[in-house]
Amino acid sequence: MALKLPRTIRMDPSDAFVFAEAAEPGEWAVSGTFRFWNRDVAAFEGKDRQAFRSGLLGVTSFGWSTLAVVTEASEAERDAMVEDLARQLVTHLGAPNVATARPAAQEEVAFAASLCDHPVNTMLAIQRSVEDGDVRERFRTLHRREGAVDHSRAFGFVEIDEDDDAYAEHVDIRTLGKTQP
Repeated sequence: MALKLPRTIRMDPSDAFVFAEAAEPGEWAVSGTFRFWNRDVAAFEGKDRQAFRSGLLGVTSFGWSTLAVVTEASEAERDAMVEDLARQLVTHLGAPNVATARPAAQEEVAFAASLCDHPVNTMLAIQRSVEDGDVRERFRTLHRREGAVDHSRAFGFVEIDEDDDAYAEHVDIRTLGKTQP
C-alpha cells in the first residue's frame, strides 16, 4: 500500500482572512491540536478561536488551513515532514533541540497518515471542541460523488461598462440604505 499524507489545500482565499497565520497551499499537514495544549481555549476569540475550531496545521509555515487533501507521498517526503515539524517544535514551542522533538513529530506525522486511509484527493476537515474539559477532535472527509457533474462556481464577477445601457440597472450595494440628498 502506498504511503499517503495530508497536504493543505485552499479552495478560496478565506483562510487568509479567518486565520492569523494561514498555511500555504500544498504544505504537508498535521492536525496541530498540540498548539493548543496548556492554553485556555475557552478564552479564545476571533482568529484564534477559528484556528482551534477548524484549523489543520501546515508543517512548513506553522499556519492554519481549513482543508487538507489526501496525497501520495514517498518515505523521503514523510521523513522530511518529520524533520520540518521537529524544527518547528523547537522554533515555536520551546523544544530543546530537534533530536528531542523528533519523537513527538514522528507521532504527529503517523497520526496524520492514519487520517489518510481514503482514496487520493479525498479532502479532510477537522472540528475541535471542548467537552468535559478535554479537547475533542472530529475529522470529516469530503468525497467527490460518483458520476457528479462539474459545475462552475455559484457566483462570479462581471465587468460592468458604464457606457452600456445595462449599467443603468446597476445597483451599488455600498450606497443602499443611505439617504439621497
